[in-house]
Amino acid sequence: MPVTVTRTTVTTTMSSSSGLGSPTIVGSPRALTQPLGLLRLLQLVSTCVAFSLVASVGAWTGSMGNWSMFTWCFCFSVTLIILIVELGGLQARFPLSWRNFPITYACYAALFCLSASIIYPTTYVQFLSHGRSRDHAIAATAFSCIACVAYATEVAWTRARPGEITGYMATVPGLLKVLETFVACVIFAFISSPYLYQHQPALEWCVAVYSICFILAAVAILLNLGDCTNVLPISFPSFLSGLALLSVLLYATALVLWPLYQFDEKYGGQPRRSRDVNCGNKHTFYVCTWDRRLAVAILTAINLLAYVADLVYSARLVFVRV
Repeated sequence: MPVTVTRTTVTTTMSSSSGLGSPTIVGSPRALTQPLGLLRLLQLVSTCVAFSLVASVGAWTGSMGNWSMFTWCFCFSVTLIILIVELGGLQARFPLSWRNFPITYACYAALFCLSASIIYPTTYVQFLSHGRSRDHAIAATAFSCIACVAYATEVAWTRARPGEITGYMATVPGLLKVLETFVACVIFAFISSPYLYQHQPALEWCVAVYSICFILAAVAILLNLGDCTNVLPISFPSFLSGLALLSVLLYATALVLWPLYQFDEKYGGQPRRSRDVNCGNKHTFYVCTWDRRLAVAILTAINLLAYVADLVYSARLVFVRV
């Protein structure tokens, strides 16, 4: 189902994918000479160089290092697939909606590379001794930052603008869905240890909130990528509005309960970082318990703001059938 941005329409047929007014050249090597094609080549090269530099000296260890390597390898692989599809003119045979897939992936890739550009140097590079491995790791971080900027630029170029006909994932609410699911995944990583929440029913409720909202947002994304929004028993606009409103209400409760039960002594919380023995020592590749609790509280607030913006912007979309 097509959508309209700010009283605009989002439909299934777009002739310009670069966002710069240049026509898309399908199934031709000339596609690589267009601004969007050159940008994707930059993404491909920068992610390839990043993981190659790290792999050449084995400069990754632990979960944080594994995440960074996964990010660069994953982004390189999917970007290569996108370039092959566009060079071969295979968009119609691609199993997912080509109106929605490239910008959805670009938004995820920008967030992935941003996280790797922050996590890798702060949890790994700073603990390396001076030498070849450290130099390669620093260079990999620089190329990761370049990739992040390149993917973010693609999102800026290809996102929907007022009066423009495009797919739902190119709209602000669609991009916010990507942000919401990504932040939820980061929250899940921080609460991967059950002892952070199993001692209090209120904290278990917070985990349930994160899970429910993540699943609903992921369903909305998958329905658009699969072009199957009509399978819902209710209209897709109603589903999106209900999802945004429900998520705002649920996250509001989590924003109150999580800090209250994690940092207030009256409810068994730990208000000071210095009291956490795990944070007293410097652990390479490790985030201590108190820092995890604080990170989840901050990410909860970020996702609540994202859902509020999602609710506001969703009211400005007009859905039409084509």
